[in-house]
Amino acid sequence: MNPISIYAEMTPNPMTMKFVANRSIHEGESIEFNTSDDYSVSPLAEKLLNFPFVENVFIASNFITVTRNEKIEWDMVALDVREFLTDFFKNEGKILNDGVNLSEVKKQSGNPANSIDEAELNVAGNDVEKKIIDALDEFIRPAVEGDGGSIDFRKFEDGKVTVVLRGSCSGCPSATTTLKHGVESLLISTIPEVKEVVAQEL
Repeated sequence: MNPISIYAEMTPNPMTMKFVANRSIHEGESIEFNTSDDYSVSPLAEKLLNFPFVENVFIASNFITVTRNEKIEWDMVALDVREFLTDFFKNEGKILNDGVNLSEVKKQSGNPANSIDEAELNVAGNDVEKKIIDALDEFIRPAVEGDGGSIDFRKFEDGKVTVVLRGSCSGCPSATTTLKHGVESLLISTIPEVKEVVAQEL
């Protein structure tokens, strides 16, 4: 396995910084922790949230998005976080403790899964919901992840698509514009049944 290296990227949200690894660091669904969650199940989240300026940690396949508070600027602490992450993974630090069930962690923290499970579809074989999920996965998710965030489908009712924005997208000043002019426009133009897209408050 290649030696790990971490580099930092700014995101559209000035409160968040994306720390990207040169290889995969987490398998499976992304997960998010903040200071009000039980983050003891994640050695990585626990250590990051013990930094006095860290409020939220979003962990994806090859990057971690960290949200700071207003007490300090990124130019003062970004290097510290990058060095911490590099050392953490070089020393084979674990993202989740052994035996932790990721689905249970998400449920307890109010953290939704990346996409709705087939069994959770309102109607078996609901073609509209499948089209929405496919469109989000193919056209929207890569761009959002490029900015250090995530967009997750929650439900479709009466022409309204509800999604969850996480990582750098959560609390981002430009998130509403992206949601309406990007996500909503795309879904409405490609799926006639869609009339509106809204974000669920976590």
